Amino acid sequence: MAKDILSRPVQAPVMKSIAELAREKLRKLEQMVHPAKPDPGSKKIKNGQVLKRKQSKAKRLLIGQIRRLRKRLKRKGKFDELREIMEEEKRLTKLEPRTLESTREADETTVQENDEEVEQEEALDAFADYYNKLYEPRILVTSSDNPHKATVSFIRDLCRIIPNAEAKWRNRASIKKTVKNAKANGFTDLIFINEDKRMPNGLLLIHLPEGPTALFRVSNTRVGKSVAKKHYIGDTDHRPEVILNNFTTRLGRVVGRMLGAIFHYDPEFKGRRVCTFHNQRDYIFFRHHRYEFRNQQKVNLKEMGPRFTLRLQWLQQGAFEGDFEWNLKRHDMETSRRRFFL
Repeated sequence: MAKDILSRPVQAPVMKSIAELAREKLRKLEQMVHPAKPDPGSKKIKNGQVLKRKQSKAKRLLIGQIRRLRKRLKRKGKFDELREIMEEEKRLTKLEPRTLESTREADETTVQENDEEVEQEEALDAFADYYNKLYEPRILVTSSDNPHKATVSFIRDLCRIIPNAEAKWRNRASIKKTVKNAKANGFTDLIFINEDKRMPNGLLLIHLPEGPTALFRVSNTRVGKSVAKKHYIGDTDHRPEVILNNFTTRLGRVVGRMLGAIFHYDPEFKGRRVCTFHNQRDYIFFRHHRYEFRNQQKVNLKEMGPRFTLRLQWLQQGAFEGDFEWNLKRHDMETSRRRFFL
C-alpha cells in the first residue's frame, strides 16, 4: 500500500493566472450586486441590518482585491487582459440598483412605444385640438376664499411661468359657477388652489369646456424667490419648453397630456427656460430651470422656482361633473409598495 502511494506521480498544483483570479472575483462581485431572489417559502432572515453591513464590507474587500490584481496585470504589461477586466468591473459597478421604481409590479395598462391603439385614442381625446395646435391655451388661476400670503405667492409664481395665465379672486363663487364664467370668457383651463393651515395643499385642474377634471394633493411648495435667490429673474415673456417624464401607463398618459396642455405648444428657445413634470412612484415633481451653454459639451442649469410635488387623488370625465375614471383609495389600492398607477 505504501509502495503504491509512493509510486504515484506527484500532481503539481494548478496555478491560476492573474486574469483568471480577477475574473473569479468579478463573478463574486456580480452575485453581490444582483443577488438571487429568495424562495417564497424560505424563512425570513433575522438581523437584516447586520447582514447588510457584512455584505457591504465583503463587497468593499472584493473591489479592493480586484484593484490590486489590476495593478499586478499593469506591472506585467498584460494590457489586453487589463482592459477586459476594467470594462467588466465598470459594467458591474454601474449596474442599475434594485429600487422600488425598477422593480415595480407589471401593469396591464403600461403603454409601449408606437402603440397604434393608444395613438388612435389620443387623436380623438379632449386634448387632441391642443396638440394639433388648433387653439392657444388660456388659463384662469384662482384660489379658495380669503387666501393667505403663501397661497397668493404660489399663484403669482404659477402665473409667472405659465403663458397666458390670469389670476382672479374667487369672490365666494362656487366651482360650477366659476366654470360657467370661465367658459363664457374663453378660458381653456381652470386651476383652483386650495389651502390648509395657511399653505397650499390642493390643486384642482379643469380642462374646458368638456373636461376632464383632476384633483391633486400639493406638498413641498417653495416659491421662486426662496429657490432661485440670486438667480431670480421675475416675470419673463418667453414661453418655456415642457418635459413630461416617466408617465408610462394609460392613466399616466392622460395626466401628462392634461398637465402639458396648460402650457403653450410653441416654446421660445431664446428664453432657455424649461418646465419639467417628473413622475416617480406616482409623485409628480415640478421643477423650473434656465439653462446656459458653457460650450458645445457642457450646460449649466439654474433652478428658477417654484417647486412643488403633486399626487393625483381622482380623475373625473367632465368639467367637475360626470363619472370618475379613477379614484385613489389607499387602503384598497396600495396593497404593495411596488404597485404604481402612473
